[in-house]
Amino acid sequence: MLPRFWLLPLCRTSYYSTGVREGCGGNVRGCSGIASSEETVSKFEEGIKRAEADNLVVDDDIDNIRREFDAAKRSFLKIPEALKAMPKMNPEGIYVNRGIRLDLIQVYGFDYDFTLAHYSANLQSLIYDLAKEHMVNELRYPEVCMNFKYDPSFPIRGLYYDRQNGCLLKLDFFGSIEPEGCFYGRRQLSEKEIEEIYGTRHIGRDQARGLVGLMDFFCFSEACLIADIVQYFVDAKLEFDTCYIYQDVNRAIQHVHQSGLVHRGILSDPHRYLVKNGQLLRFLRMLKEKGKKLFLLTNSPYYFVDGGMQYMLEDSLGGRDSWKELFDVVIAKANKPEFYTSEHPFRCYDTEKDTLAFTKVDKFLPNKIYYHGCLKSFLQITKWNGPEVMYFGDHLFSDLRGPSKAGWRTAAIIHELESEIRIQNEDGYRFEQAKFHILQELLGRLHATVADSKRSEAYKLLMVELNEERQKARCMMKRMFNKSFGATFLTDKGQESAFAYHIHQYADAYTSKPENFLFYSPETWLYAPYDIKIMPHHVKWPMCSCFMHLLSACICDYIHMYACSIKFVQKPVDAESLNVMKDVKVISFSSKCGKDGQ
Repeated sequence: MLPRFWLLPLCRTSYYSTGVREGCGGNVRGCSGIASSEETVSKFEEGIKRAEADNLVVDDDIDNIRREFDAAKRSFLKIPEALKAMPKMNPEGIYVNRGIRLDLIQVYGFDYDFTLAHYSANLQSLIYDLAKEHMVNELRYPEVCMNFKYDPSFPIRGLYYDRQNGCLLKLDFFGSIEPEGCFYGRRQLSEKEIEEIYGTRHIGRDQARGLVGLMDFFCFSEACLIADIVQYFVDAKLEFDTCYIYQDVNRAIQHVHQSGLVHRGILSDPHRYLVKNGQLLRFLRMLKEKGKKLFLLTNSPYYFVDGGMQYMLEDSLGGRDSWKELFDVVIAKANKPEFYTSEHPFRCYDTEKDTLAFTKVDKFLPNKIYYHGCLKSFLQITKWNGPEVMYFGDHLFSDLRGPSKAGWRTAAIIHELESEIRIQNEDGYRFEQAKFHILQELLGRLHATVADSKRSEAYKLLMVELNEERQKARCMMKRMFNKSFGATFLTDKGQESAFAYHIHQYADAYTSKPENFLFYSPETWLYAPYDIKIMPHHVKWPMCSCFMHLLSACICDYIHMYACSIKFVQKPVDAESLNVMKDVKVISFSSKCGKDGQ
């Protein structure tokens, strides 16, 4: 405690008399300034005492956080049995953003590529190689580009390419750049480099105009080829415009599709590129038996769709062309997304002569193929109302944005969802996730302490240790998905990605493949979970102050969730069992349990 005479000069008082009025308009009496000074000094001393007490409280807070951190580190030595026993998310479940009553859906529409058709991992290499050859042979890119190889470990779906700056970006739900999700060529940029380029990690509206979303399943080869070519020009110290790189790569990717190169490549070796799927036929037949209308709407040409459907279903189909009998309408070369806004007429396609008829199409006939067309004419001919139609597609913009605006219900087919949920179900991932959330909470509490405590060594040391441990947990989770960009749906900090945001926008439901609906009755009511801000397939970790408390809370939460699932969620059923369920309405909040309902 400082001596009182040291404090007096700090109080800015002086030994003079001042006038103080009594009452509202009374006399003025004299008052010594010394009394006022002593009172101020007393208050100042009380302030110092309170500050000292506050510092003791802050020190206690830091000590408590340190003890909890040390206890958590001891718990981190092995995966607790309670964590291993927690229920798993269903990789083949249907996850709901907006409630859907399937009993009101009378019409089911499907895209072909990556929706009805399942492709192997070899397809991306084929697209990459064909586009690379086009760039060298037709666009006169250096011959050395022929040595490039597709790297499946580099790209993920949902990235953005900045045409002005040449960066591949992963954005979060709110449009901010992931700190470790920005690549120039194949080199990851540091946070300092990101700030030098963009000024901030948040992408503003003006900057967003220069971004191109890579959202469909063909984007893997496109993103990899862009990065490889940018990296080549950087290494060769050649001047180039990053916008031209995107234009040329995109032109090459479009060429291999529109020219039919990739289609002929797939059909020449279907065993290498296509995956046979008997479950798909069961699903389509189940819908037909329930009296549902089915249509196929794809940008691919008929010969490609026909060859693929016959190969995928040949083990289950009877007649050669019987797959067409499953659909009430088949539309090829639809030119989506323009299909939803244009007024192009439909043309009937002659499969034997490979020609288009000149007669007007005013009705759709069975076993006929139609080209082009538009949504306006489609609705006029079919008389199918928007809310009774559900459309399945893999491309959020080309396939689902138009139907959602037209009032159709939409289902996004995200093939990587299945593998990502399997990773999330692994004990190792859940262990790192629990660690990350504990460390995140401790860091938040440490930051919330009084600013003066930041000068203490205990504060600085604890801050460094917590940040280091959190970074380790974050890196471990990221590498389980993709070494470069992490998970498709999540950022490294466990927040939703921009890709997840677009799924919220345009998909009423999403799943890994359309035949997952086979495990639900057509009378099912699908309800979105209460916490719609979080993707329905993500585990909700409660925030607790210590590891065992967190585990206890998680277990209680899952026991409650499991009880709800028993009460409200019907066991998934196979197609043969659906006959006994035709009058049963099933309520599904989200697919949190496995296929066996456990």
